[in-house]
Order: sequence, then structure tokens, then C-alpha cells
Amino acid sequence: MEEMTTKDFDFALINEYFVGLERQGPGSPEATTKALSFIGNFSDELKIADLGCGTGGQTMVLAQNIKGTITALDLFPGSIDKLNATAGKLGLRNRVKGVVGAMNSLPFQNEEFDLIWSEGAIANIGFEKGLNYWRRFLKRGGYIAVTYESWFTEERPAEIEKFWVDAVPEIDTIGHDISIMQKTGYVPVAAFTLPENCWIDTYFIPQKARQEEFLEKHAGNKTVEAFIANLRHEADLYSKYKQYYGYVFYIGKKL
Repeated sequence: MEEMTTKDFDFALINEYFVGLERQGPGSPEATTKALSFIGNFSDELKIADLGCGTGGQTMVLAQNIKGTITALDLFPGSIDKLNATAGKLGLRNRVKGVVGAMNSLPFQNEEFDLIWSEGAIANIGFEKGLNYWRRFLKRGGYIAVTYESWFTEERPAEIEKFWVDAVPEIDTIGHDISIMQKTGYVPVAAFTLPENCWIDTYFIPQKARQEEFLEKHAGNKTVEAFIANLRHEADLYSKYKQYYGYVFYIGKKL
């Protein structure tokens, strides 16, 4: 049977599932704050964009660790509603604003931001395309920080190669991705791999209860059953092949 990736499923279905989770991809507060440690010159006037923010797990970490204002953008209104509600509960509504929009058609001014952040989302429009397009919205000397799927080795087993090339056709090695960052007009500042707990503890384990809940809600729906089976397959593949790939935080400075 031909393998399926999440891109094969209905967009609304995917977002209904993930809006019920704190994180929509691998990551952790520790990884977010580590990436922040490579970015200097924080000021109270800092303007930040968090693109493909989901429900805002990393957005709140950013807001709690640096001053300035954050505009968090996501295509799915349900995610933005949840993000804005969380910002209100945390007393951050004066500095965090969620807006609905597309990462490849941003409603911002050129050179508006000091920092552009994006965890687990740039693959939706392409690593090189995203870095190229988003650069215009950064001030000169501003920073970009993104997480992106990358190969840890030059060669890997065919099973995992097929799964990720189907999901992220541009997936490549860390060295290649750093060269793309340079090519698109940034000075590479840092690159580090997300540790296993960013996949297991904050991404795969929280999904277990959500998957049962989702299957129960959509009992008998074959599309939902296939979607959940695909997510479980992804977790199984990670357990089997995690030495070959993962998410990498890439941090660059605009020339």
C-alpha cells in the first residue's frame, strides 16, 4: 500500500486534530529559549513575528523571555482563537496578538520586524522559498530562527527516505541547509538539533490521548482512521530511524 503523509489529508481535519494539542510539531520551551540565547540586542521595542504559530506554545515562551511585541500568524482561525485566549490568561494580550494569515502572503510592511520566528512550519512553503520571502520583512541586522526537518547523515534506509521525501521534498542535510541560509542573504549564527524529548515527551506522547479522543468523536470515519494510522506510523518510524533525521534550529542574521 502506498504510504500517506499528512499533506494527503483534508486541511480542516488536520487542524481540528492539532488545535487540541499544545504543540503542533516537535519542540520544547527549553529548545525555544536555547535558540533565543543566540540572539542579542534585545530591547523593549523589539518587534517579532511568529509565522505558522499554531496554538502558540512557543509564542508564549518567547513573550515570557523577551520584551517587545509579537505578532503571531497562522492560517487556521481555531489556532489563533486559542492563542489569543492563552495570551489573555497569561496577561500578555498587550504584547501578543494572533492574526489569521498565510506565510506565503504576509500582511506586513518591508523591514517591519527585528526577529522572525517559525517552529515546524517553514516546510509548508519550502525552506529556501521561506527564507527568501521572509527576508524582506526583517530589518537589516535582524534575526531569523526556524526549525526544519533535516538529515543527520548522507545516507539512510529507503523506508525513512521515502517517508520524509514524500512529506518534505526539499529535505536535505544540515550542511546543505546552512548553505541555503547563506545563499538567501543571512549570516548563519547557530544550528542545533532538537533532542529526542522534543519529539517524544512534547509531541508523540501528548498525541496518544488526543488520538483516542479523535477516533471516538469521528467513529466510523475511514479518513480519520487513516489519518491517525499515519500519525502512529510516523511515531514508529521515529523510534526506528531517529539517528538519521530530526528537526534542526537554524538561526541567521540578515546582512
